[in-house]
Amino acid sequence: MLLAAPRGYCAGVDRAVITVEKALELYGPPVYVRKEIVHNKHVVVTLEKRGAIFVDETDEVPEGARVIFSAHGVSPAVHEEARVLNLRTIDATCPLVTKVHREAVRFADDDYDILLVGHEGHEEVEGTTGEAPEHITLVESPADVEKVQVRDPAKVVWLSQTTLSVDETMETVRRLREKFPLLQDPPSDDICYATQNRQVAVKKMAAECDLMIVVGSQNSSNSKRLVEVALEYGTREGHLVDYADEIDAAWLDGVTTVGVTSGASVPEVLVRDVLDWLAERGFEDVQAVTAAEESIIFSLPSELRRDLKAAGHDTKVRYDPGSVPAALH
Repeated sequence: MLLAAPRGYCAGVDRAVITVEKALELYGPPVYVRKEIVHNKHVVVTLEKRGAIFVDETDEVPEGARVIFSAHGVSPAVHEEARVLNLRTIDATCPLVTKVHREAVRFADDDYDILLVGHEGHEEVEGTTGEAPEHITLVESPADVEKVQVRDPAKVVWLSQTTLSVDETMETVRRLREKFPLLQDPPSDDICYATQNRQVAVKKMAAECDLMIVVGSQNSSNSKRLVEVALEYGTREGHLVDYADEIDAAWLDGVTTVGVTSGASVPEVLVRDVLDWLAERGFEDVQAVTAAEESIIFSLPSELRRDLKAAGHDTKVRYDPGSVPAALH
C-alpha cells in the first residue's frame, strides 16, 4: 500500500472546523453555519450532533443569532443579508480564498475583465463572482475558451477557484493566453498549495498503483480531482469513498498495489479506517509517498479569537497534514 503525504485536512479546513468546535464550546448550541463548513459528510454529521445547525441561505438563520460562514467564502451580498438580520457573524473563509476575493476586487477597481477558472455552482466560485459580478466571466474548461468575449484584450486577467486540478487549470490558462496574448496572471498562483501538494503526491504514486482509493465526499471538488489525477497519471482504477465500508472487495481482484489518499476536508480517522480495512485483506506493507512538508497554520477568525481570549480559552489551531501512522511503519 502506498500512502500519500500530505493528505487530508489542509490548514484552511482545520481552521474552519475548529472555528465551529470552539464556537459551540464558547457560546453553546445552537450555532448556525451557512452551507457545509467544509465539503465532508462525516465532519458535517459530527458537528450537527454537537449542536451546529447547517442552513443553505442566510435568511434561514433567526434574527440576531450567531452564524458562521464556511471555508469556501461568501459574497458581499451575503454579508449585507447578515447585517440586515442583525446576525452575529464569524467568517471562517479560508485565507487563501479571501486572497482571491481581494484580487477580484482590485482588478475590478482597475476595470479589468476577470476570467475566473472554476466550476459553476461551487460555493467558492459564487463567493468570488459576487465580489465583482459585472467584471467576472466564468471559464469552466479549455473547451469554454472559444466563446469567451472581453471588452479590451489588453486589460484581461485570470483568477482561479483554489481547489481545481492544477493541470486542467493551466491548460485552460494556456488556451486563454493563445486567444488573449496580453492576459495577465494573478500576483500568485491561486490554486492553493494544499490542493497542489496532494495532487503531486498522487502523481508520484499513480503509475505504481493498480487501484487508488481517495477518501472524500462527492461534493468535494479537490477530492474528485484526486481521482481524476490518479487515472490520468497511470492508475488502472480509482474510487472516491466517504467511509471504509463503501469499498467493494471486488476492486481488489488482481490488485498488488493500492494507493490511498484523502481530500483536503477529510479527517485522518477516516483514512485510518481505510488502512485497517485494507490491512485485514493483506495490504499490511505501507510505504509513504511524500510530495511536500506542510507547516502553514492559520489563526482563528478575529471575531472568535477575541471572545475566546476574553473568556480565557485556548485560541490555538492544531494541524497534521498526514503521515504514516506509527503502528504501520
